[in-house]
Order: sequence, then structure tokens, then C-alpha cells
Amino acid sequence: MRVERLALTAVLGVALAAAAALPAPVAAKPWIGVRGRHLVDRAGRAVRLLGVSRSGTEYNCQQGYGFFDGPSDAASIRAMRSWRINAVRVPLNETCWLGINGVSRRLSGPAYRSAMKRWVGRLERAGLYVVLDLHWAAPGAEQATGIIRMVDADHAPDFWRGVASSFRDDRSVLFELYNEPHDLGWGCWEHGCLLHEAKAGAYQAAGMAQLVAAVRSTGARQPLLLGGLDWARDLSGWLAHLPPDRLDAEVASIHTYNFASCYSACRAGLARIAERHPVVTSELGEDDCRHGYIDDFMRWADRHGVSYLGWAWDVYGGWTCRAGPSLIRDYAGDPTAFGIGLRDHLRALAGAVTAPAGSAPAPRG
Repeated sequence: MRVERLALTAVLGVALAAAAALPAPVAAKPWIGVRGRHLVDRAGRAVRLLGVSRSGTEYNCQQGYGFFDGPSDAASIRAMRSWRINAVRVPLNETCWLGINGVSRRLSGPAYRSAMKRWVGRLERAGLYVVLDLHWAAPGAEQATGIIRMVDADHAPDFWRGVASSFRDDRSVLFELYNEPHDLGWGCWEHGCLLHEAKAGAYQAAGMAQLVAAVRSTGARQPLLLGGLDWARDLSGWLAHLPPDRLDAEVASIHTYNFASCYSACRAGLARIAERHPVVTSELGEDDCRHGYIDDFMRWADRHGVSYLGWAWDVYGGWTCRAGPSLIRDYAGDPTAFGIGLRDHLRALAGAVTAPAGSAPAPRG
């Protein structure tokens, strides 16, 4: 009997050791679509995107330093998830994605696209939704080195056809068609127009209608985020100028900071949009090393079903809670005096019990 117990103990020990050697379980890839005014999962339950923008992929390639600014490994994803996020926004560079205009071949074209697809895959396997955002663009032979007034007709439609084709069957992703339109009118926002940039000169801008058509031409069915005017802060004409989408899966995107605030009139406008479409605050931040503004906005957003993602999970060049502004002091996830507000709010939400979504038609797309 004693021998049998010893043998059983040995067998169990081997089994436990083998189990310990197995990799940790991988979270199921999420799925997202649109149903009425909600983002929804595959079962039709309402989803809010609550997360961060992981900056770096929009500039590091063009500047010649690599694909990422900081780590992109499993430990870095675990650090982000420790804040109880469910989404990461990934800013992209038009020139790097297309591999044009003299950006290093080792950091652009197929190399950049492969790196971004692997990064998205790692985030999704961690159970995270991913917002792919056209962040930096440039017309003609210029490299994308910043945020122009509106995306260029030269390259942006090709960019979105390429991104949409690459991720056509990936229902964990959403597409943000342009980061921050500014210094233009709603007609140009919708249909495009001739614009001028100090560096590039005159160029033809693409309108949101052209970008929506470019994505849908590939068969991609993902939700589309459309940011408003004034660096995506002004959505006053969004409903009146929303271009057609045969899948009716368009999402209003706003960027708001303490220095580009959204209070009574702005919030009333967002609430009107939220009665008909999902609303995502794809950049939320504060540059005073405090979190009073974002705390107030998040409480309002929670009451109205509005999503939000903090800017930014990045410590580039010594970014702080004032410069950037950065949510973190380091890539282990130690928050700045601004970031602690987002972290603690998300952790508190994760501990709350949420009600299931009500009955409604099947998810679009």
C-alpha cells in the first residue's frame, strides 16, 4: 500500500510538473460588430471599448528606429491588461504601410505590414480588441511625418484598401479612418477638397465617403470610426454629413483633453449621436498631471454608454503626464499622476456588475 502511494505521488508530481510547463491559456479572440447604437460581441451583447492608445507605431518606422517605441512582448501586454483594459488603439503610418517615398525598406512595406499583423495578433490572443488608426499621412512624394489637415487622395484610399484586405477576416479589429481632421469644413470632410500644407503645398484631400468606400470595396465588414473636425473634437456636423455605409456600421470618434474640452454643448451633441450610433472617445487625456477632467468625462461617458481610450501608453523621449501626455512612467505600467485616474477608474469598472444587453436585431456585419 505504501509503495502504491509513493508511485501515485510520483505520477502526480510528474503530471503537475508537466502542467506547470504548459503555456498559460490563451484568451479567446474577441469579436465586434455594430447593432443599432451599440458595439456588440458575437452574442449580441453591448460592448464598450475601455483601453489605451499604444503610441509609437506611427512614428518610429519613419524616423528609422524600428517598428515600436518600447517593448511589444507578452510582458508589455500583461502590463496593459493589469489596468483592466479590453482594447488597444494602434496608430499607423501611411508611408510605412505602403512602403513608399524613401522610408527604409527594412521598416516599411512588407516588413512594416508583417510587424503590425503580428502585433495585432498578440493583442488579440490576449483577449483585446484593436483599433487600427491612420494617424500620420502625407501627399505626393512626402513622407508621413505628422498629422495633416485631412488625409490625401494620393495614398489614403490605397492604404485603407491594403489594411482592410489584410484584416478582412479579423473581427477583433475596428478601423479609425483618420486620426484628427482639422482646419477644414464639413463638406471637405465628407467629400474631399483641395487643401494646402506648408511642407507639401497644395494637395487633393480624400473625404470620409471615399475612405468608407475603399474599405468596403474589399469585403471588409468591420466597424468604422470617423473622427470629427477641430482635431476630432467637433462632431456638430457629424450626423448631417455622415457618408453612406451599406453595412450601417459607422462609429462616431471624438478626441478630448482638458485643453480641448467637451462639456455641456459638446456632450449634448455626443448624447444625440449616441442615440443612433456607437460613440468612441479614441483619445482621452490631460496635460496638467491631474485627472480631474478625465474623471468627470469618464463618469459622464459611463452613464451614456460611450467608450474611451486614454492617450497614451508611451514614454517616448521622456514623455510625462505633461508632455505627451503619457499615462505611464515605464512599460511595467507604473502610472503617472494623470494615468492613475484612468487606471483606477478602469479597475473599479472591472469590479462592477454590468447588466446584459437587451434584445435587438442581429449584429450588422
